[in-house]
Amino acid sequence: MSEELITIGKIVGYFGYKGEVKVTPLTDFPERFNQLKQVKINKKGQVSTINVEKVKVHNDVILVKFSGIDSKEQAQEYRGSLLQIEENEIYPLPEGYYYHFQLKGLQVVDDKKGLLGELTDILETGANDVYAVKSPYYGEILIPAIKEVIKKVDLENKIMQVDLLPGIIDDEG
Repeated sequence: MSEELITIGKIVGYFGYKGEVKVTPLTDFPERFNQLKQVKINKKGQVSTINVEKVKVHNDVILVKFSGIDSKEQAQEYRGSLLQIEENEIYPLPEGYYYHFQLKGLQVVDDKKGLLGELTDILETGANDVYAVKSPYYGEILIPAIKEVIKKVDLENKIMQVDLLPGIIDDEG
């Protein structure tokens, strides 16, 4: 399996005595659980595929009934396990929006300065994300993820085209 798995939830306990588990969603789209027919369970590094029988929202958790988990004792064994999907199963985002995992590793190219380096981290600051770029020429560059700066994202060619604002990189000499 060459695709990386994306975590969408974590099993935090069981509910009732018929094998339902409580899942804390780790996605911006908890409604995605309603369409789940199958999911991968990562139990301490062991990944297996399991069928989903029923999903229901309950307070701030999602209750999930899986095929083959039919008692609270069996459900409890999965506490702490991660629910994961393959990249091709991610919830589609509107055009111009990207998942963090899609952006990390992109080569960042400035209109004037050329290749800056690789996008290595994304900092969530509240107002807007900030992209951390590791550059062999400039050290670490922090680029605000705003439309005035980010001109184009080409996932296929793994390139992010930017137009840096004055002052992001000190130009001395």
